[in-house]
Amino acid sequence: MDIGLVLQTDPPARALVDRMVRAEGLGFSHGWTFDSHVLWQEPYVIYPRILERTSRMVVGPMVTNPATRDWSVIASMHATLHETFGNRTICGIGRGDSAVRVQGRKPTTLARLEASIHAIRELAEGREVDVEGTPLKIPWVSPGGKLPVWMAGYGPKALDLVGRAADGFILQLADPYLVEWTIKSVRAAAEAAGRDPSSITMCVAAPAYVGDDLAHARDQCRWFGGMVGNHVADLVTRYGESSAAVPAELTGYIKGRDGYDYSHHGKAGNRSTDFVPDEVVDRFCLLGPVSAHREKLAQLAGLGVDQFAVYAMHDDVDGTIDAYGSLTT
Repeated sequence: MDIGLVLQTDPPARALVDRMVRAEGLGFSHGWTFDSHVLWQEPYVIYPRILERTSRMVVGPMVTNPATRDWSVIASMHATLHETFGNRTICGIGRGDSAVRVQGRKPTTLARLEASIHAIRELAEGREVDVEGTPLKIPWVSPGGKLPVWMAGYGPKALDLVGRAADGFILQLADPYLVEWTIKSVRAAAEAAGRDPSSITMCVAAPAYVGDDLAHARDQCRWFGGMVGNHVADLVTRYGESSAAVPAELTGYIKGRDGYDYSHHGKAGNRSTDFVPDEVVDRFCLLGPVSAHREKLAQLAGLGVDQFAVYAMHDDVDGTIDAYGSLTT
């Protein structure tokens, strides 16, 4: 299983770049960042600084969206980085959460997301594609460019879209039951679409906190349940509180949710995530001593997960990077 590192682009940018460089030296395969340009610094300005100081690491957003960024701009940025550094970027994409909601806007539709996935890949790899009625091609893209587009999602329709259209699947939680359910759904959709299910890379992304103080670890990672809850709330609105289409293990815990403060998005101590119970934090995250992390990673690998991407947003980022570096060997 590959290990990736996910960071927020908090200033100063050099600190993030230094951590990514160190992570590559420890065996991490991917360097991901949030993409929410109001809450944090602009990631596409930082990616070349990571790429020029590393030699193997693949970098990209976890995740961008087709609402705040023009599709052709996304494609051109990735193609430019590939022209300069080789095929070492990846495009994680979704409907949009903090990047749009912090501006009072709604996530995009799945139909628009599907169209953007196709257009971004085609443009970044130098092919002509119809973009909302206009044929477009980036003429300077060299032959041989390759941009994997991985999609994040939770609900049945989103998982069906991943199986039909994406190169990879990003699941932002590490509950083994939900990992199994979503991977099976993606693979079934791929097979129904005539694709090889094994061609889709499966990535689980979640916070990890290494240590024996579980109470402290839970408090440091509770924010993640609140973040996931934003997407889950949309599913409850669409499918209802009790639906056979969506497991209760995913939706049941948000009954106590009362709004969300995006000014503290992705940060420990976000008071609007206090509704998240300990058992959800334990299911969604990787907590405890190194042995517990090894055990859960092995379980995830057995379910078909190809990469675990570590959300390192708490008070021991460097300790987590070091600990996971030892797990890559």
